[in-house]
Amino acid sequence: MKKFGLFAATLGVGLLALTSVVNAADCPIKIGGIAPLSAPGTVVGGEAMRDAMLIAQDDLNAAGGALGCQIEVVIADSEGLPEKAKAIMEKLITQDGVVAVGGGYHSSVGVASKDVANARGIPVVYAETWNDTITGDKQKYIFRIAPLSSWASATIWKHALKTPGIKKVAILTENTDYGIPAAEETTKGLKSGGVETVTFSVDIGTQDYAGIVERIKAENPDMIITLATGEAGYNFAQQAADAGIGPMDIPFHASQVSLESKAYWENVPDGNMAFVQRIGVPENLFNEKAKKFAEVYKKKTGKAAVESYAMEAYDSIAILVQAINEAKSTDGDKIVEALENISHDGTLGKIYFPYGTKKDPSVDGKGDEWWHQWPDPALTVIQYQKEGQNSADAPIVYPDTYKTGDAIYVK
Repeated sequence: MKKFGLFAATLGVGLLALTSVVNAADCPIKIGGIAPLSAPGTVVGGEAMRDAMLIAQDDLNAAGGALGCQIEVVIADSEGLPEKAKAIMEKLITQDGVVAVGGGYHSSVGVASKDVANARGIPVVYAETWNDTITGDKQKYIFRIAPLSSWASATIWKHALKTPGIKKVAILTENTDYGIPAAEETTKGLKSGGVETVTFSVDIGTQDYAGIVERIKAENPDMIITLATGEAGYNFAQQAADAGIGPMDIPFHASQVSLESKAYWENVPDGNMAFVQRIGVPENLFNEKAKKFAEVYKKKTGKAAVESYAMEAYDSIAILVQAINEAKSTDGDKIVEALENISHDGTLGKIYFPYGTKKDPSVDGKGDEWWHQWPDPALTVIQYQKEGQNSADAPIVYPDTYKTGDAIYVK
């Protein structure tokens, strides 16, 4: 008996009934999938996104594909580098023949690659690129389901302000299109609460933090916030712990890659009590689609939990396929029109884009960054409270809407 994928039960009949507007020779329909699979990019995050996008490919094909064709997700390695991002976006479009692109992890990759896609009329749904300017210049073909950087930063600094006795925060950030604005927003927010900040910047992929750690230690901060991507965040957390200013010594916000629990505990054995920001609701609140995806993802990867950026990557491909089917075309302009009107039941929830060519964000007093931006991603802060704990089992300590446990503040 044939085993159908995640969407087969609900979409199969409808997709088979579509009148195809592509010739058989045009099959499969190719969709690009960008992910960092080499250093200095966040390799563990990129691997998670790659696996998720390939699961989406299988599920969508089992449900009928796009316009009567199977889809093929063409994975491209961004390495987390802007110059590489431009090159792979150009290759995906001109050589691989993709009709749309999903995925994307680093903000610098989104900032660098979006102009290439927009100039060639290729729709992109970015999955995990936070920099506000990615949608802020209101490009026709660019969409995003990741949160805005300013919004994500607010989750961290608002939680930080709840720390008892907090007077001074040290921020470790990277010199990228993510790290620089994130540090600025976090600094501004903390200062609004009367908290002093000191920021230390490093290049992406930095491995040795000995000098930075000693400088941070000399500042005698009440909390450390890490705004850096990639496995290098593990090094910083453990090197800070070795110096007596790690997660078990003072309140410590670790980088998002710390959600990869197995890798986190292998690299940061002294990482208990760390806070980590997470996108999406806790697993006990997953919708049915998220539960089914999580089951397949865990089996495929051997992981005990599914990361938020894996879910974003999955949804970015699924949204594009739905838009192609609703547009009844692989034409970029028609896909954009479908995306602007889409209502997608994703693993992350109901995804839609309220602002675009038919309604400018300014109508509702919103800034340009809300152009083609999904407005509803859940942002939470978890805390590891047991050594070796899985991130899916760690209590959510902020905000109160999703809170499942109280924060433990060391020192």
